[in-house]
Amino acid sequence: MAAHKILVIDDSRVIRNMVRDMLPPANFEVMEAADGIKGLEMIQQQKPWMIMLDFLLPRMSGFEVYESLQQNPELRRIPLILMSGRKEEVTSKIPEPFEDKHLVFVEKPFEQKELIAAIKKAMVLSQKLPPLSVIPTSPSVSEPTPLPSDDLLKRIQELEAKQTALEHQLSTQQKQFQQLVDFIKKKLK
Repeated sequence: MAAHKILVIDDSRVIRNMVRDMLPPANFEVMEAADGIKGLEMIQQQKPWMIMLDFLLPRMSGFEVYESLQQNPELRRIPLILMSGRKEEVTSKIPEPFEDKHLVFVEKPFEQKELIAAIKKAMVLSQKLPPLSVIPTSPSVSEPTPLPSDDLLKRIQELEAKQTALEHQLSTQQKQFQQLVDFIKKKLK
């Protein structure tokens, strides 16, 4: 199965690396842009499968990138996850509920479980957009971005199950480790 391209537009290298580390490389190819202008260029050139967009960006804000996407019938179909550590700044420009705008909001910092849930939700919301034939298009618009496959949804569900099992295993190992430390402390007294 080919990797799905996810474009992460964020001025924080930490966030870009965190997303890269949270997603399995066999299923996702993470592309990066550190500002809004570079991000918009990459969206237009690469036509990523999904976009993760920080709201506060240098050179061109995430809101301006969002507005540009909304003006292009093809690009607005790409699943979108909007990220910010300041939700109030997002809601001052894009009122809730975000689902009505066919986007998902995640508050930074986020965990892998939240990211996977946001990806699934963004895929579902993008499928609810009206077909391109209903949206007036210009002759220069190329083929639409393919919608996510059921195989990918199944794979994400498998990954969530594995994550839950690993979290349980980690919790058990932490308890065992603590018991071992307590035992050693007791013997050293």
